[in-house]
Amino acid sequence: MKSKNLLTALLILVAMFAFTAPVNAGGKVYKIGMSLAITGPTSDAGNPYSKGVEDYFKFVNETKILGNDTIDCTIRDDQYKTDVTKRNFEDFLDEGIVLYLNYSTGSTLGLKRDFEEEKIPVLPASYHAGNLVNSNYIFLPVASYSEQMVALSEYVVKNHKGTKPKVAMFIHPSAFGRGPVADTKKAVAAGLNMEIVEVVEHGKDLDYSAMLKRLMSKGVQYVICHTVQSPVATMLKDSARLGLTASTYGEKGKLTFLGAHYTGGNDLIALAGDACEGYVWSTSFNLTSEENEGTTKQLALAKRYNRDAKAANSHNYAAGIMVAQVTTEAIRRAKAAGLDITKANLYNTLNKMNGKNAYYPYTTIGPVTFSKTDRSGVDMLQIYSVQNGAFKKVGEPIQSEYMKKIK
Repeated sequence: MKSKNLLTALLILVAMFAFTAPVNAGGKVYKIGMSLAITGPTSDAGNPYSKGVEDYFKFVNETKILGNDTIDCTIRDDQYKTDVTKRNFEDFLDEGIVLYLNYSTGSTLGLKRDFEEEKIPVLPASYHAGNLVNSNYIFLPVASYSEQMVALSEYVVKNHKGTKPKVAMFIHPSAFGRGPVADTKKAVAAGLNMEIVEVVEHGKDLDYSAMLKRLMSKGVQYVICHTVQSPVATMLKDSARLGLTASTYGEKGKLTFLGAHYTGGNDLIALAGDACEGYVWSTSFNLTSEENEGTTKQLALAKRYNRDAKAANSHNYAAGIMVAQVTTEAIRRAKAAGLDITKANLYNTLNKMNGKNAYYPYTTIGPVTFSKTDRSGVDMLQIYSVQNGAFKKVGEPIQSEYMKKIK
């Protein structure tokens, strides 16, 4: 009788556990860390980027993309301060992270040796080509800033009418801003037919009128920007107010503005309004101003997690989603191969993401391909320009010709 009662009690306990156990009972938890500027300098990019990472990992866990396994990504604000980033990274290591998502150029360069020592794969928000020099563990999600700036320079030359175009570069006063300047100058030295008249490292100016007039006096016709949206928006509004902005691409006696990834997107239109009409921009990401399957999914994700329209339509939100997608896919592939989810196995899995094993995230205009000799993800770039208040595609995706010559 006692044995029967014991059996009954055990069955009741089993039934109770079945109803109260967490949904991922038996599943593993994979730790990821991310440090970035949610506040402070460049937060106009970092804030929506963090939301993209957060939302996609929530989606992964809720929809069981990894079965009962889940991703636990700790996100910390470093305010664009490398010393804070380093402390965050060390804390993440203590938590047992298997992959790290970094942000700024300065901190990525500053922690490069740490990444090598820890042998941990890293996906940064910085697309600085120098991140890959003497590095084995940093994977650029998309084409480097240098690739983008040189491609924009090639676009200037191919579409300019008249003699050699005179160009100014408007850059962020940091390693992030300065990185592509040397490569652009190398492209010119290698035969790219344009003259770099001046390189301007902007400050916190609220008025760029004097600078714009100086560039005009030097015969500059094109300004190629590599910074974040805020200073570009200020400059565009000043140029429009002074009547200096070209009404058509390359208009003689006027300024045509171009820029790389962090200088454009729907965020720029929100800041500059009509003043950014005609602005030419390069990125490897899909934009929600062009309706397609990828942008539909991006907007659906934002709606699922109650993001406002500004975040939902930001290419920085898409960039955050993208690194979370690549991280998830690397884990999924490692699991499918029967591997434990470790730093080493994720590193090797990323390096095999090429050829028939290329990965196609819905956020980008081309596939992600990595190998031990090529750790730049999406190689293709899309040129966009602002037309009637929206960024629209110009031609088909491209790759820089001169970057191949100067590498």
